[in-house]
Amino acid sequence: MLHLRIIVPADRSTAVADLLAADPGVAHLAVLPGAARQPAGDLILCDVVRESADGVLRQLQELGVEAHGGVSADDVELTLSAAAEQAARAAPGHADDAVVWDEIAAKTGEQTELSGTYLVLLVVATMLAGIGVLLDQPILIVGAMVVGPEFGPLAALCVALLRRRPRIIVRSVQALVVGFLTAIVVTILSTWGLTAADLVGRDMLLADRPLTDFIWRPDALSWVVGLLAGVAGMLSLTSKKSGSLVGVLISVTTVPAAANVAVALAYGVWHEAAGSALQLLINLCAIVLAGLLTLVVQQTWWWRVARRSPGPGRAGRR
Repeated sequence: MLHLRIIVPADRSTAVADLLAADPGVAHLAVLPGAARQPAGDLILCDVVRESADGVLRQLQELGVEAHGGVSADDVELTLSAAAEQAARAAPGHADDAVVWDEIAAKTGEQTELSGTYLVLLVVATMLAGIGVLLDQPILIVGAMVVGPEFGPLAALCVALLRRRPRIIVRSVQALVVGFLTAIVVTILSTWGLTAADLVGRDMLLADRPLTDFIWRPDALSWVVGLLAGVAGMLSLTSKKSGSLVGVLISVTTVPAAANVAVALAYGVWHEAAGSALQLLINLCAIVLAGLLTLVVQQTWWWRVARRSPGPGRAGRR
C-alpha cells in the first residue's frame, strides 16, 4: 500500500474526501480540517493499495490538488487492518503488476542528474572493468557492473519516451553520453598511468583472454541479452523487485564494453576498440528498446484491467 498525505484548500477538501471515500482501494481515510499551514488548508491522510494508486493520483491532479496544495506518498511496509485487506480484494489486478506512473517518473527523473556522485561511480566502475579486462578476471568485471549507475538514465529515457517528456529525454541522453565519455577518458589516463608504473602492459590486452574477450566481439546474442535485460530491469523497477535489478546490472556489458574501448584506445588496438564500441551501442539500444516495449505492454495491460473495474479510481492512459 501507499500512504498518502494530501494538503488541499478548504474549498476543495470535500470533493477530495468524497473522491477517496468512494474508491474501493482506499482505506484509513482521515480529514484534519485546517491542519495544514504551508500551504494553508486541510490535511487528508489515507492508505491506498498500489492497484488503485495510479487512478487516485490522476484524479487528484484533475481536481487541482497538485497546483493548489500537494500530495506525498510513502510505501507502507506493514498494515494490520481488515479494512486494508478489503481494499486489496476490491481493487483490480495484483499489487505486483500495478504501475504507479508518477512514482516511476519521479524515481527515474532523479537518475538523470549529471551529478558528481554519478560521474564518480561510472568512472570507478569503468576503471575497475578496465583492470578486469587486462587481467581477464570476470570477478572484477561483475563488480564493475554492479557499481555502474548507468541503468538509472536508461530507465528514465524509457519512461520519458513513453510519456513524451523531451526535457527528460535530453537530460537522460546527456547523462549517458557525458558519463561514458568521461569514464572512457579517465580510464585511458589511468591505463597509461598503470602502464608507466609497470603494473599492466599492452601485451596483456593482446594475450588470449578466454573469459572476457566476448566484451569486444558482439554478435546476435548481444541483442538477445540486452533485450532480456531491458525487460527484466524495467519490471524490477516498476514492481520494486530490487533483487532482480541487481541481476540485470551484472548481465549486460555496458560498463565493461566502455572499459574495453578505453583500454584498447590507450594501447592503439583499434579493431578491439571498434568492437567494444559496437558492443556498448548494441546493449544500450537493446535495453532502451526492450524497456520501452515493456512499459507499453504494462500500460496497455493495466489500462484494460482498470477498465473492468467499477470503482472511480480507474487508471487512465498516461
